[in-house]
Amino acid sequence: MRWFSLVLLVAAQMAGAATIPANDSHVAVMGRAQAGEGGGVRFSYPGVSFYVNFNGTRLSAKVLASGESNYMDVLVDGVARKLHMQEGRQTLTLAENLAPGPHAVEIVNRTETWQGTATLLNFETDGTWLAPPQLPARKLLLLGDSVTCGAAIDRVPGDDKGAASANPRASYGMLMAQQLKAQVQLVCYGGRGLIRTWEGKTNELNLAEYYGMALPTQPIGVPWDQRNYRPDAIVVAIGTNDMTTGIPEREPYVSAYVSLVRTLLDDHPQAQIMLTEGGILTGEKQAALRGYIEETVRRTGSPRVHAIKSTGYPGDDKNGHPTREQNVSIVNDLLPQVRAVMRW
Repeated sequence: MRWFSLVLLVAAQMAGAATIPANDSHVAVMGRAQAGEGGGVRFSYPGVSFYVNFNGTRLSAKVLASGESNYMDVLVDGVARKLHMQEGRQTLTLAENLAPGPHAVEIVNRTETWQGTATLLNFETDGTWLAPPQLPARKLLLLGDSVTCGAAIDRVPGDDKGAASANPRASYGMLMAQQLKAQVQLVCYGGRGLIRTWEGKTNELNLAEYYGMALPTQPIGVPWDQRNYRPDAIVVAIGTNDMTTGIPEREPYVSAYVSLVRTLLDDHPQAQIMLTEGGILTGEKQAALRGYIEETVRRTGSPRVHAIKSTGYPGDDKNGHPTREQNVSIVNDLLPQVRAVMRW
């Protein structure tokens, strides 16, 4: 049987490499993305993932990156490494010199939209394509800021804020999805809030705007059709950046939150919606946001809307974002509350 598999592989190699576009049925995609020309798939949110199974010894991909700050994780049979993409079109070697036989490859985008976008054009192997993995039936939607994006988790001296230090696979959202055996979309944007950015700006994209986008690119974003992903659970972790310049006035903030939640209720009548204050705030700012969340839940008046509590974590002396270990603590804080709401 082994000899027969080797014969098939050699025959495939002699026939030339096998190539499929990124939108082929042999590729499973998790996360928000946009179909491009020629079968390409464009993406920008952290955590967008592509899954490919093949029978062969090598795998490569053609990609197009918008700048020098695009990074992705490539997992081959569960072993991960980080790849840096150069600006423009390029071919990336995802796996090589593997033992002949079946292999599983996962690609995970590490980069936030403001740092760069990318398009996966196609895959090529010396072997044959296998059916992609079946994605979990349960679905989560995480709405948030840089903490939800996994910013600065892999910080190193001299590069604690750059694209290379982000790691959505170690973020609380993707870790929680693993625990719940669920798909997850991270719809997040660093520095943004519910009504204003960390600088206090209200004329830039904030959550109500990028919630509706497949790619929150500026000045023109790519819209997202909410029918393409039906989450069972939505967790909204926003508000840290709203508080940077001071506690916002209660009435306009709560009114904006109520408007967002009603949109979520209308878009996703199947979903339970959980509002939380995120993993950074402490003290009077955290207390204020908790009060705003509780009032939002009260005014919304829906049994599908819930307040769940977060703990604020200090980051470390290099960066105020939660560390890798603190992201695990955030999961431990939120997971029992999510399970209780969902009865999972």
